[in-house]
Amino acid sequence: MARFRLFISSVQSEFASERRKLCDYIRQDALLGKLFVPFLFEDLPAEDQNAREAYLSEAARSEVYVGLFGEKYGFEDDEGVSPTEREFDAATQHNRYRLVFIKQVSERHPKEQNLIDKAEQAVVRKSFNSYEQLQMAVYAALVRFLEVKEIVRISPFDASINANASLADIDERKVQSFINLAKLKRDYKLSLEKDGLLAVLMSLDLATDDGRITNSALLLFGKNPQHFFRPSEVKCAQFYGVNVQKPAPYYQVFGGTIFEMCDQAVSFVMSHIDARIGNHSANDDGVEYELPVSAVHEAIINAIVHRDYTSNASVQVMLFRDRLEIWNPGRLPMGLTTTKLKAKHKSIPVNPTLAYPAYLAGYIERLGTGTNDLVETCVAKGLKSPEFIEDEDFCTIIWRNSTEVDTAEKNPPVNPPVNPPVNPPVNSLDSQIMELMLGNSKITYDELVQITGRHRDTIREHIKKLQEKGLVTRIGPDKGGYWQVTEKKE
Repeated sequence: MARFRLFISSVQSEFASERRKLCDYIRQDALLGKLFVPFLFEDLPAEDQNAREAYLSEAARSEVYVGLFGEKYGFEDDEGVSPTEREFDAATQHNRYRLVFIKQVSERHPKEQNLIDKAEQAVVRKSFNSYEQLQMAVYAALVRFLEVKEIVRISPFDASINANASLADIDERKVQSFINLAKLKRDYKLSLEKDGLLAVLMSLDLATDDGRITNSALLLFGKNPQHFFRPSEVKCAQFYGVNVQKPAPYYQVFGGTIFEMCDQAVSFVMSHIDARIGNHSANDDGVEYELPVSAVHEAIINAIVHRDYTSNASVQVMLFRDRLEIWNPGRLPMGLTTTKLKAKHKSIPVNPTLAYPAYLAGYIERLGTGTNDLVETCVAKGLKSPEFIEDEDFCTIIWRNSTEVDTAEKNPPVNPPVNPPVNPPVNSLDSQIMELMLGNSKITYDELVQITGRHRDTIREHIKKLQEKGLVTRIGPDKGGYWQVTEKKE
């Protein structure tokens, strides 16, 4: 089998160590070494060849481009363009598969920031702090590339057979409710009475002919899905202000199937926002809500259906005075960016065997129009355009139209910066940790893990990063001390 050429691009002086380590790692890895041939410009033999022509030629003919972007922009030619940007442009011009990894730094050269801005419009990017993080991110990205190319086949979570479950764990009443909806919405043909439970599940790729069922079958129709997947729940909270408070005035955790969780979470939001009796044409019940029901429903069902079910975190729905945030563990599928979500884009479900039944039941769209409709519905109602944030997790923000919110809080930039501030108005994990520390200076790691739903190591890593940036300081010993937070006002 022919191997894929992989071009590693960066400012050589800034990433000399990372470039060499990454190249050696790919060559030596049992899987990647058989399928990729990494290239470094410094490995070219000395010969009478124009350097610029050499690296641009290699970038153009390599099937995979890996860009490492950091603080420096690098040497500029007569036109003021660095080799790194030339290489990215060459890979783009020749439609090469591009992967960009951005090192988190305190300051960047303005042209390097412009290059990052350009890259984000076209490719999915991943940030890193250490070489170890970079190596893991590159490995995961290259494995996904191989899956896309169908070089390797790894059964995804949603389609995997659950060895601990059987047909007895499926609730036929829930299946019947689904069939009723699917017949109405998409003209679904099968029935329990005529075709039987197994045939219905097999038609949805949720079971094998010998009665083994998939993880998706349990999430869609299980008697108790959380018995098998404890984190597969939705945590809803309402806060009176614009920041996370402890304890939350209203807090509920919803379990059940993906349909039940979606319905309950949507009801939670709609019951805690402004509403008035309006024209019966606006909604079936004649109630006109502050936020469009369809937009709230779309954001929540997307978070539930497209989340990473291998994560120990849960979907979080947080209603603030100025906005609604819906967080889900996981990232956008390869090929999609937050920018593309607001334009026409292909439908690339993370969990296809979950998404298809949700489509049949009328809960989601199949053609990638859901996020477009979400944005258009909110804008048509006079609200600010919703935002999509991809950090460690994925977040959809629907802005409210509260007259009580200060204009600066109510009308943030529609398009956030590529590298948002450490303490932005949205709840990234960094800002969430800082807000929790502000509310309770003696908060423990265990409490942070419980509230955020993140792994302890993840919490430690983020706190270490905040300490390095001088935003968080530990005063006193681990036991008996407290946290001091330096707030940054935007």
